[in-house]
Parts: sequence; structure tokens; C-alpha cells
Amino acid sequence: MASRKRMEMPATRQTANDVDHRDGRVQALTRALEILNVIAEHGEGMGLTELARATKLAPSTAHRLLTTLQQDRFVQFDSGAGLWLVGVQAFRVGSAFVHTRDIARIARPYLRRLTEATGETANLAIEDEGMAVYVGQVESRQFVRAIAKTGGRVFMHSSALGKAILAALPPADISKIILHRGMPPFTPKTIVEEAALLRQVEKIRRQGYAVDDEEYSIGLRCVSASVFDEHGSPIAAISLSGPTFRVTRNRVPELGATVLQVAQELTAELGGRRPKAA
Repeated sequence: MASRKRMEMPATRQTANDVDHRDGRVQALTRALEILNVIAEHGEGMGLTELARATKLAPSTAHRLLTTLQQDRFVQFDSGAGLWLVGVQAFRVGSAFVHTRDIARIARPYLRRLTEATGETANLAIEDEGMAVYVGQVESRQFVRAIAKTGGRVFMHSSALGKAILAALPPADISKIILHRGMPPFTPKTIVEEAALLRQVEKIRRQGYAVDDEEYSIGLRCVSASVFDEHGSPIAAISLSGPTFRVTRNRVPELGATVLQVAQELTAELGGRRPKAA
């Protein structure tokens, strides 16, 4: 109990008790960030007692840290409701991250890892005006490989990247894209009816990844999964693509699971979250 009291006493300089020597973290800073994270997860605000319980801190310690965060506007106190809320400075810091993040740059190590693990070409695409646009790629080292030019655009309904993004959108948004772009056939396997596309979208939502089974180009098969932002909306999709004699139907579930796992890791890296419905 005595050591607990020493840790909670204010100090003008850092002491041995302030630092967790296992990883070098400053304890007071770690606790303050934990408080900020917990408040952020409860958008309606939290009372002091509830917050102290959630962070496993003494109410006096939690209040002292909250007061410090409040002074720098990382949290604010609603005196009428008795609740602590995220402050404007936390919003500014988060907004700076959102505006400066470069998804193609951040995603490149993930694409490289996909290619090294599978031997196939890894791609990154975003949605733009109802089309999937390639913004990143790591090529396979195989003699026969699938290559799409960065900046190239493909229809959403006929590509794994596009269908992965569509599956993360509300039905009304899917209908708008179809109305705007249509569903032109590229091969005999291209889906050209909205009802059939929506049935496949439901399957994609269940399994977590999309498949282009020679729907855009004969002899090419792709698997893809969406990457989400902090609101749970799709900001991109990553895929693996290769010739059908290597990317066989029997191999699709394994590649799909791999792409889904990496997409989830990239989502976390970008500060996003996979929506519960997905």
C-alpha cells in the first residue's frame, strides 16, 4: 500500500517509480493515455467513478490525470451531466493523422508481405466515382504474373477489389454505383445483373473476402478484402491476383484468409475498425 501511495504522489521530476523499466514507458503518461482511450470508446461521456473503474485507477488518481488532460484540452468536463468527454485538442491530433496519412505508403509493407507469403501479385485500390483505382502494387516474381498499372481503373462489379468495397457499402450506395456505371460484361463469367451481384455481396460479407473468378479477364483469378477507416467505412481494398493455373479454386480459401488477415492488420495500422456487421 505504501508503494501505491508513492506512485500517486505528485512529483516535480521523474523518479524510479514513474517508469516501467520493462519497456521504458512513463507510468503517468501511460495512465493518461489509457483514460483518453477509454473516454474515446464511450462517445456519450463517462463519470469519474465509472472511468476509474474502467481504468482500474483510484478515483483521486483518475481525477488528477483528467484535470491535467483538461488543462491541455484533451478532455472536457460537462458539469451539467457530470461527464468527461474527449476534448478539442484530441480531435485536432486525430485530424492531423487522418489528413497526413498516406495509405499507399503505409500499405506497401503489407502488400510486400502478401507477395512474399503467396508468390502472387498484391494490389491496393480505392474507390473513385464508382470505379476501383489501383494506387499500389507489389509484383510477383513468377514468370507469369498479373500486373495492373498504378492509376488503372476497373469496374467494381467485375473485380475482386471492387466487389470487396461494394460488400462494405449500404445497398443504396451499391445501387447508385450500378446506376451510374452500369454492369458491362468483360468475359462470359462477368456478373451482369444487380440481383446476382447483391447475392454475391452477401456471400462476401459472410466470408470476409471477395473473388474475381475470371470475371474481368479470362485466365486471371483474384481474391480481395476491404480496409476500413475509423468510422468502419471502406477506404481501400487489397488483393492477390494470379493466373488460374496457380490461383486454383482449391487455393482460394487459403488466399482469402491470408488477404483478410492482412487487411485487418492494415485497418488497425490506419486507426480504423472493421464494422461489426462485416
